[in-house]
Amino acid sequence: MELRQLTYFVAVAEELHFGRAAERLHIVQSAVSQQIQRLERELRAELFDRTPRRVRLTSAGERLLPEARAVLAAAEKARAAVAPPPGLRIGTGTRPGRHLDRALAAFAERLPDVPVELVVLPAEERLGKVAGGQLDAAFVRAAEPPPGVRVLPLWADPLMAALPAAHPLAARAEIDLIELAGLPLALTPRRTNPALVDLVVDACRRAGFEPLPGPVSGFLQDTLAAVGVRPLWTVVYASHARVLHSSRVAFVPFRTPGLALFTGLAVPAADPTPYLDALVLACADR
Repeated sequence: MELRQLTYFVAVAEELHFGRAAERLHIVQSAVSQQIQRLERELRAELFDRTPRRVRLTSAGERLLPEARAVLAAAEKARAAVAPPPGLRIGTGTRPGRHLDRALAAFAERLPDVPVELVVLPAEERLGKVAGGQLDAAFVRAAEPPPGVRVLPLWADPLMAALPAAHPLAARAEIDLIELAGLPLALTPRRTNPALVDLVVDACRRAGFEPLPGPVSGFLQDTLAAVGVRPLWTVVYASHARVLHSSRVAFVPFRTPGLALFTGLAVPAADPTPYLDALVLACADR
């Protein structure tokens, strides 16, 4: 007796139709009929009363059905006992940064057997995939969640100025935003990160100047490469600045208050991952 035969038997018993059972099992009807016949020969009993108009269980089939279901359930339980735990799919931006690195390390300490897959996507796509179930969670900054998604606040990400290393301001311990008024500002396109662009531009206006437009790039490395060879400035998250290394670019903290975005964890509003509590605690441990 094979598990496959019991699987086919249960499908026919529940559908009471060989054709529908075959469709449910995604196989041809003849294969279902052959396996049922082999099972009947082995058990030396007819399991179905077949007529051109209907199929129904015999008394032997009725007695076998609960036992077959129990065997299949036990087999599934045995598979689950040795199967690797499901992984955790987390959406993130192009560069995770120090905070996320530490949070993932803390999560691995708590649940070392749970694999984590980082999926790099723009913020809007991250939120969409959390809503659609393709991601278990996503790290986002200042994002408005779509229906079915909630955002748990985690930490603040202060911004730093990125300047040419040869610029006089690069040697300062801190700078005021107004001191950058004469330099063009190189930022990502607003559609890529509207929260960041709006924060920086609004802060410049509150400081008393309209930022001079500089080159626009969707990739931080390209922007930093331009800053390293031209009189430009841009902003980077402090957590990123600590892992970025360039002899041509200096990272200087702002004295101007309020230049920070909050990072949150976007998760499904219903049926979140069973690892959510461990992930949130890991983020707190960062």
